[in-house]
Amino acid sequence: MAADRKLNGVRGLVVDIDGTLFRGPRLMPGAREFFSFLETRGISYVVATNNTRSGATYSRRFREAGISLGEEHILTCAGATADYLGKNYPPGARVYVIGKEDLREEISARGFALLSGMEEPADLVVVGGDFDLTYRKLKEAVLHIQGGARLIGTNPDLLIPTEEGLIPEAGTTLAALEAATGIRPVIIGKPEHILFDLALDKMGVTPEEAAMLGDRLETDILGGRQAGLMTILVETGVDSRRTAAMKGIHPDLTVKSLRDLIALWEEQK
Repeated sequence: MAADRKLNGVRGLVVDIDGTLFRGPRLMPGAREFFSFLETRGISYVVATNNTRSGATYSRRFREAGISLGEEHILTCAGATADYLGKNYPPGARVYVIGKEDLREEISARGFALLSGMEEPADLVVVGGDFDLTYRKLKEAVLHIQGGARLIGTNPDLLIPTEEGLIPEAGTTLAALEAATGIRPVIIGKPEHILFDLALDKMGVTPEEAAMLGDRLETDILGGRQAGLMTILVETGVDSRRTAAMKGIHPDLTVKSLRDLIALWEEQK
């Protein structure tokens, strides 16, 4: 069966954000129509990102772009990490966080005790991107891990694009901590399966009923494929048919834009 014919079997869609729905601060052409299409067709969806901003932050971002998107449809690495901790560790567990304030707030909201330093032994060390990373934070994280704390990484990304260029992200910090301690982190974000599992739970669908839509082969497409989802590459961001051939990561379906995907899906009526 041709890949595009599988669209009729999709009951839930995991959608990447940057490069798929937004290009920088601007909404991608066709994004508003795409969400209307999903609503009309009764297709569940979750927008998912390796960014560690909160769901509330992204909900505001979508609202400012003219799309009403509740937090129940949003899964960031901050929320996914907090959800993972909530499912696997008891409330009150002590957590040392390297990361943005949104990540700290998401973890605190699940009932975990946040440490500011070495005042108590940590049960968990959680690492996200941190633009204010210091030697003290690295040192304290290493000491907590040496003391038995589990190491959790929000995402494996080494670098992120900014107006200045590519700058260090969570993966760079995790690499330093792993080198210092010999402990490999549990990774939550794409391409690992945990974020996909949480997205499927949110939508109430099985992997066989779901698809991943994104612009990056190594995270969106590889991760979706490993999680058992149909994969759709949109050529509005990082990757394309050409880079798929170069990298040897092949999506089930490739489209040039969201509008092209809508048109293809409409043909399946």
